[in-house]
Amino acid sequence: MASRTDASPLADPIGALTGRFAATRQLSLDLVATLSDADASAQSMPDASPAKWHLAHTTWFFETFVLRDHVPGYTLFDDRFPYLFNSYYEAEGPRHARPQRGLLTRPSLDEVRAWRAHVDAAVADALPGLPPAALALVDLGIHHEQQHQELLLTDLKHLFAQNPLGPAAWQKSAIASEVAQFSAMKWIEGKAGIAAVGHAGEGFAFDCEGPRHEVLLAPHALANRPVTNGEWQQFIADGGYRTPALWLSDGWAWVQAEGVDAPAYWREDQHFTLSGWQDIDAAAPVTHISFFEADAFASWAGARLPTEYEWEAAATALDPGGGDQLDAAGPVQPAGANGDTGLQQMFGSVWEWTGSAYRPYPGFRTAPGAVGEYNGKFMSGQFVLRGGSCATPRGHCRASYRNFFYPHQRWQFTGLRLAKDI
Repeated sequence: MASRTDASPLADPIGALTGRFAATRQLSLDLVATLSDADASAQSMPDASPAKWHLAHTTWFFETFVLRDHVPGYTLFDDRFPYLFNSYYEAEGPRHARPQRGLLTRPSLDEVRAWRAHVDAAVADALPGLPPAALALVDLGIHHEQQHQELLLTDLKHLFAQNPLGPAAWQKSAIASEVAQFSAMKWIEGKAGIAAVGHAGEGFAFDCEGPRHEVLLAPHALANRPVTNGEWQQFIADGGYRTPALWLSDGWAWVQAEGVDAPAYWREDQHFTLSGWQDIDAAAPVTHISFFEADAFASWAGARLPTEYEWEAAATALDPGGGDQLDAAGPVQPAGANGDTGLQQMFGSVWEWTGSAYRPYPGFRTAPGAVGEYNGKFMSGQFVLRGGSCATPRGHCRASYRNFFYPHQRWQFTGLRLAKDI
């Protein structure tokens, strides 16, 4: 997920960039403030990483690509750490295997915090004198860390869900959905004809969001809100997980092999949250579903998943900073939509599966160097999600943002919005 490939100066003055850097680094620390060293060190599955590893990897990113490469004379805090906390950058050499990150009981959580403090101070000192290319890497590192904040939360949720005690990271929020029952879904006609999609060039974007190009949109409509838990309960009651005709072949094989009969974390009329086991809110968006499940539901509903271009064309005029997004450490769970006019919850709440494969846009080129490995090499076998979630830091979303996961994955806050042809 590399940034723009040019080295033009950032629009952010140094002071603003310094402030965003400090706030982002502090939020990561806040998210783990209530965790024990054991909580932060455990790994519940190969797709997930320990909270401590997220803290360390984001620190490695700044130390490697900003301090090591752009600050003359900088000495690594610990020359053993790059092997432990490089994620997948082949250009940076060998690294500890991803499925074994939970075995890294050392360094301790406090040692990782000390490393973070050292790197943060060094970056803050260096910022006023960094060249434009290095400032762009700081900006990229901030957005990279925001992605890991969301991953940290979803990985922690998966970890705690494995514990029979059902531990809570935070107490349940006093803020509840303002709608007692979900309102009927409405259809809103989307843009048809030629539309420009992709990042327009102002502000930050990951490289996979461009180049901007034109696409042809057929007449279609989008649902005014995401599918809710209540609607998903209807799908279950109607035998949705037992009807092979609704499913893609790979999806049906996955359902059978894994014994899937509900979204992840569901247990009868309850689901697991970062506040422990809670009653399912019928009005809230369904979440923790795979692409396979989203596609099957759409078939059951007589609809389909939107293309990523249909979604982007509809979202471009909306405020990406609104809705249910992450503002501070605390309860994280999507709530029901408030209101029934216009497009609701396009940003925040749940990542919305689209029917679009994650592939490069026409003219896409990877960035030079190791950061060029961030996005391009994953453009195979995955599907695009749009919009952000309740665990996405506010300020991180935009209409052109392309998230991507494999079709069976569902530990993230993933949901769906229906579309149909007109």
